[in-house]
Amino acid sequence: MYESTSRSRSRRTMGDTIEQHREETKQRTVVGNVLRGSMGNMVEWFDFYSFTVFGTYFAHVFFASGKEDEDLLGVLGIFAAGFIMRPVGSWFFGRYADQRGRRAALTLSVLLMAGGSLLIAITPGVATIGIGATAILLLARLVQGFSVGGEYGTSATYMSEMATRNRRGFYSSFQYLTLVSGQVLALVLQIILQRTLSDEALHNWGWRIPFVVGALAAVSVMWLRRGMIESVPQEQMEAARAAKPGEAAPGTIRLLREHWRAFGIVIGLTMGGTVAFYTFTSYMQILMLGTIKDKATVTTVNFFALLIFMLLQPVFGAVSDRIGRKPLLLWFGIGGVLFTWPIMTALSNTRSAGLSFLLMMSALLIVLGYTSINALVKAEIFPRSVRALGVGLGYGIANALFGGTAPYIGKALHNAGRDDVFFTYVTVCIGISLLVYVRAFRNKEATQLDVEEGYAFGRREAR
Repeated sequence: MYESTSRSRSRRTMGDTIEQHREETKQRTVVGNVLRGSMGNMVEWFDFYSFTVFGTYFAHVFFASGKEDEDLLGVLGIFAAGFIMRPVGSWFFGRYADQRGRRAALTLSVLLMAGGSLLIAITPGVATIGIGATAILLLARLVQGFSVGGEYGTSATYMSEMATRNRRGFYSSFQYLTLVSGQVLALVLQIILQRTLSDEALHNWGWRIPFVVGALAAVSVMWLRRGMIESVPQEQMEAARAAKPGEAAPGTIRLLREHWRAFGIVIGLTMGGTVAFYTFTSYMQILMLGTIKDKATVTTVNFFALLIFMLLQPVFGAVSDRIGRKPLLLWFGIGGVLFTWPIMTALSNTRSAGLSFLLMMSALLIVLGYTSINALVKAEIFPRSVRALGVGLGYGIANALFGGTAPYIGKALHNAGRDDVFFTYVTVCIGISLLVYVRAFRNKEATQLDVEEGYAFGRREAR
């Protein structure tokens, strides 16, 4: 008995020493690696969001129906079409990241985003090349969707793997901090251009500037990512290369099937969050333009609301490190179900910029419970060998079906005078995700990341 107890104590002491060394090593490198891993989010979402915020300026260039609402609906249709490529990009880059490493996948994804943005910037309008202009715009958007589909899952996985154990929530929140910062920077540039260029100049050529800026920024991030530390073990990459066709190798759909429950949870977890995120950040701007009318005022309201939203991401992430992930998911789910309808109804009936800001900020405070930790929650339920694929593909499918289509559905129903149907749709989507949060998660349970890093000794592996 004594000998057994002694061996047990020895193992715990050795485990504590290894854990301390691992944490110290991660602490020295975590900031630089998290920034390199997340900076691509900023650039890719700057490009992605520029399409929405500048859409009102270039809609006539690519559609020219003579009716502003119809042109804008066309732009939103192409915006939604970009999400079709999300699952394809998630599958391609998830497989690539699990087999070739996170660094290679993240570098390639940001390169493709640069190409898509540059293509939008230089494409002539329908007045010059006819329907070909719309086709090229669609192609560029599909390339961007493919790129973002790969960026999300891979960067979420990378930041979760590189973060120190007790601050995973804090560091992983930089996924959405940098994502929203891309949106904020797009709004900053829009405000600058609105104040330095005439409305006519913005409609004619000024809208091309953000896409040139985005392409140049993407090239810079691609260079920075060359110095990232790889988080995938060499053994995993070698196993992927040595695998025979049809084997359940790292990064394959065959292996992902063994984790079907986790994959389904990711889709259910994302459904309500992505609908709420795109409704509260993209569609709300369109809704305010219909009541406030002044584009500069609406841009300013969006800028300050998103700035606060961005800065609160790490605060909520740090809170999750203290109280667990589930309470924050419940905050979003319950708040979204109870308050989406009244917030959206009030916003669609006010012309006050101040009240619009308060309403938008209220909605964003609710969705913070999802955005600040969702990337980490997804990464925690998959093993490393299929993590990038599982997180990315599940997220990509949910975004293609629900997130990317939200602004288009909202605008179409608004034009038909049925805002109430859209508000109900958003509420129901959040409600379905709330059921997933309640049933699928146990607060502070051991996760796959804990198991891999040796922190789950004496505890069962998280489901």
